[in-house]
Amino acid sequence: MHKQYRLSAKELKELASGMGLCMVTDKIVVDGEPVAYMIREEPEDAEDSGWRFFSGTEDDRYIDNPKYFNLVDVNLVANCDPSIVPHLKSPVGAEFDKGDDGVFYDANEDE
Repeated sequence: MHKQYRLSAKELKELASGMGLCMVTDKIVVDGEPVAYMIREEPEDAEDSGWRFFSGTEDDRYIDNPKYFNLVDVNLVANCDPSIVPHLKSPVGAEFDKGDDGVFYDANEDE
């Protein structure tokens, strides 16, 4: 099944080139919702950046269904929501939540 992403390849700008692949839900790359939560896990292989992106509107049923997840270049997600770009060089273990003001906050600071 081929998904129709919100942005076509020719619409993409070089915002996060060379970062590798990431996991992202359809809510972001298909439906156009902004990223509200991002976490960098240990990469699974050399091509994996470790980044995982969520809109925050995914419920448990949605999360449990692999058909809603995509393995894509980080640059696609950066084009869908450029607000992630300043945080992309953060190390494994980094975790950010977007506040009501649209700004990402370090989710690890509360621990």
